[in-house]
Amino acid sequence: MMNTKKKHLTNRAVIAKSVHDFYNRHPYPPPIKNLDNYQKRWQDPSRRHADFHLFWPTKSYRENLDILVAGCGTSQAAKYALRHPGAQVFGIDSSETSIRHTRDLKQRYGIQNLKLEVLPLEQVEELGLRFDEIICTGVLHHLPNPEIGLTALQRVLKPSGAMHLMVYAPYGRTGIYMLQDFCRQLGIRPDTSEIQDLAETLRFLPDDHPLQHRLRDSPDFQSEAGLADALLHPQDRAYSVPQLFDFIRHCGLTFGRWLRQAPYLPQCSPIANSPFGSRIKTLSLDQQYTVMELFRGTMVRHSLIVYRDNGSGYMSPVRFDGAGWQDFIPIRLPSTIVIQERLPKGSAAVLINQAHTFTDLYLPIDQSEKDWYEAINGENNITNILRKTQPGLGTEMLARVKGFFERLWYYDQVVFDTSKVNGFDRI
Repeated sequence: MMNTKKKHLTNRAVIAKSVHDFYNRHPYPPPIKNLDNYQKRWQDPSRRHADFHLFWPTKSYRENLDILVAGCGTSQAAKYALRHPGAQVFGIDSSETSIRHTRDLKQRYGIQNLKLEVLPLEQVEELGLRFDEIICTGVLHHLPNPEIGLTALQRVLKPSGAMHLMVYAPYGRTGIYMLQDFCRQLGIRPDTSEIQDLAETLRFLPDDHPLQHRLRDSPDFQSEAGLADALLHPQDRAYSVPQLFDFIRHCGLTFGRWLRQAPYLPQCSPIANSPFGSRIKTLSLDQQYTVMELFRGTMVRHSLIVYRDNGSGYMSPVRFDGAGWQDFIPIRLPSTIVIQERLPKGSAAVLINQAHTFTDLYLPIDQSEKDWYEAINGENNITNILRKTQPGLGTEMLARVKGFFERLWYYDQVVFDTSKVNGFDRI
């Protein structure tokens, strides 16, 4: 009889081949040929500065990064090379089809700072390279052994590097997992005719089925490749917040922040004013994140930034409970819009980060706060912003000012460059 270890290795090989064959038949995301708008958006240097300080608030901005896009799909590596023209970008994927589509984009746009290779994520060390930034989104949850994959990425991350991960979350994908099981029960295959029949069958789904809101809101269900990836993938798993934190710690990584943190923070939710709001405040941050995932109930993915737990990349979190916050340089996130119509009473505007999917994540501001927000240009620190907008501001107002910029941070309206603040770890 085959021993257990050998059986596991055989099963992993079968799963890996199934995933490889799946993406060669159904490259994902659906291939695109036009990156003009994407390239134009990222020509704005303030957008690149905001992106940099999202990952490294305490570092001085630089462009000459070594970036790995692990499991780059059909276009992600090409996008990152256009996004960071001063960086060297390496894209790997186990799918020959995906790499071929990315090479087409590289040639079409004359991208010189991009290298590509057909390579399973688990074998990334074969490149013999180390990276400042690693992007691995939508990949680990499809691997036969995600721990092996993430550990391999950890080993090629520089000590001062940062990693952007995205994995599936379980509760918001309940409807998807029900339909995946539906497909398995019927033996529906990921070929064109069956996928088309599946798309037709979804038209008969009951209005109150948990998948309905995803059908309406997600572009994944608007294409053959997206539908196959969502419902017919041979390997799919999800991580709750506690499972995710155990996962990254087991692989030698430290949690830095959520890419968009407001959905995970009780102070950005109406739950803060509920009968249990004060009790939630007494929980550890990890527990608060867990509670918020359960309370919101519809998170479909977790996007986070992590660092090596034995490296110098993990920076002190942005905090307002000590000295130095007045020297923070706020940088607006480009996804924020300013609303000035149909406002709550006493508000001069409402700030909304369009990257958020939860409708309660909006930030009303009064006229003074609006003046402070409009004075943010990515160059002035908080002290200079106040000098320009309200000269002679008394010390009695500092608590209000601190609270405002702290709320901007919590609600994902700004990131901060703290590289010029004494007492912060810098490289």
